[in-house]
Amino acid sequence: MPLYAFLLAFIFCTYNGYLQSRYLSQYAVYADDWLSDPRFLTGSALWLIGMLINIHSDHVLRNLRKPGETGYKIPRGGLFEYISAANYFGEVVEWCGYALASWSIQGWAFAVFTFCVLFTRAQQHHKWYHEKFEDYPKFRKIMIPFLV
Repeated sequence: MPLYAFLLAFIFCTYNGYLQSRYLSQYAVYADDWLSDPRFLTGSALWLIGMLINIHSDHVLRNLRKPGETGYKIPRGGLFEYISAANYFGEVVEWCGYALASWSIQGWAFAVFTFCVLFTRAQQHHKWYHEKFEDYPKFRKIMIPFLV
């Protein structure tokens, strides 16, 4: 099964990379002032915020255990105080920012696909946390702070 998942991910990433780069290099037409357009500026800011959330969340997850420790722990800190999948949330914010900044169907398709895949995984993680830890915070949402 892991090889199958790897192959599907490889095919998807190759195809997506082709679509994104082909559109941006061959078909995208932006106004001369696009770099100061609110869509580009807002999208770029969202992308940066998402990246910082993702980096911080991955740091929290990597440091859950000290060297030599085994077992599972509840992630604490940052957006993990509000949601179970802070790293996934950061990635979705990144790609929504990219989609807004690129203002392309390909960018939005990737953002929506990323949300659908990661939200499904986040639901599984959230359920697992609740089953594994009796003291898991009940108020934590799955992937979107204060909502879901």
